Amino acid sequence: MVYFQISPIGFDCGLEKDKCDKYPDYCKECVKVKLEKFGLNLTHNIKFTIIDSEEKRIQLFQELIWQKFLDVLNIKHILLVAKESGLALIDYPISGAGVNTELLTGFIQANITFSESSTASNGEGAQENYYQFYEFQYETFNILLKNGQFIRICLVLDHKASESLKSLVTEFLSNYESIYLDKIGEHIRKGKMHFEDTLDYIIDTFNIQLVFPMVLTHTFLPNELNLIKKNPIQKAIIDFAKELLVSKTFFFIINLIDEVQKIVHIDANKILYEIYNLIEKKIIIPTTIETVEESISDFQETRAVRIDRNELISSIIANEDEISILKEKAKHMTEEEVRSSINSYLRKAETAEKGLAYKEAQKEYEMALYLASGFDFKDEVGRISFMVLELDNKIKALELEYALKMGEKAEKKKDYIKAINYYKQGLEILRNVQDLNGYESRIKKLEKKISNLQKHL
Repeated sequence: MVYFQISPIGFDCGLEKDKCDKYPDYCKECVKVKLEKFGLNLTHNIKFTIIDSEEKRIQLFQELIWQKFLDVLNIKHILLVAKESGLALIDYPISGAGVNTELLTGFIQANITFSESSTASNGEGAQENYYQFYEFQYETFNILLKNGQFIRICLVLDHKASESLKSLVTEFLSNYESIYLDKIGEHIRKGKMHFEDTLDYIIDTFNIQLVFPMVLTHTFLPNELNLIKKNPIQKAIIDFAKELLVSKTFFFIINLIDEVQKIVHIDANKILYEIYNLIEKKIIIPTTIETVEESISDFQETRAVRIDRNELISSIIANEDEISILKEKAKHMTEEEVRSSINSYLRKAETAEKGLAYKEAQKEYEMALYLASGFDFKDEVGRISFMVLELDNKIKALELEYALKMGEKAEKKKDYIKAINYYKQGLEILRNVQDLNGYESRIKKLEKKISNLQKHL
């Protein structure tokens, strides 16, 4: 039989406190009775906290999530070592701290040997070593180490570990040895076992995804978009995330919090709470540097193949003499000259965009993108691609507005065929952008309008 301990549990008793005769003196007993009906074993001591308002519940989660974030920001490296062999089972760097794990494991072993010999000389039982933490300095880092029955975990930290992180380490060590007991046993007997497939569990337990690069979903469902618009903090988060993605293909939570705080003057833990909710809804998506780099590489390679084949990115510049000149000139340009030309095209594009000359701006962006793609400038390719995408959305919005206005004018003149044609143009635009803008209701209304006009024919 496998026994599960669930902590913490939230339970809504379903009653208002001003309508309950038992509140607050008998809440604990009342909740225990209700939970036991679900088959939960509550015979052990449990921590019982009354959260008698939605505001307090949210505040509690804000504090919990903020502490998770502080703890994971503190972790630079995670090392799991087999106690018997001293071999590293997991060597997982979270930042580019540059820790030499071979030297570190030797340093750890020396410190543990010294600590355990001191403990033994004081007459303390060796069993106590399973319950204590070892904390010491290594170079510029703080080391937190704890022994399990078969393995030991070592965290390389910037600062001393918080009590919440220590509690998490204890919980992790117990669970890891239970879940992967067969794998650990096989390693002890035969050695040469790979533990990389346990990384997801480590990432999830220590909330490492909070320091991963982040991207936005490409699909905003209509109801999600409406909820975001009603939440000013979430709306600011999404707006600033889009701004950060203009210059890079990903962003980090800490940078996003800084940007939002410049405008929305509220506590960082409240911003993080809303970011966390957006992550839970998969609107903000944690990814990995490797995934991002692979995505950029795939994107760039596609562009590069087109250039090699003399296939242009956009029909806008396909017949321009300027692109033919640029293609020849690019063969002899240095990287510095290419970057200078890219910046020049971008300045022209931004000036044209501010003047609402969107087609001209699009041409300049495409020229810059053409150069960046051909010269394998991955960051520029990603940045310019987002600029092109945003401009394309603006152009589509204008085309949509024009089509709908012309359709309305034709409808008023009872020129139903022309009106239907314009409305169909608008419908096509809406269908192409609905994933990004949540235009489902507008699509349905326009389809209904077209259907009603067709009855006049």
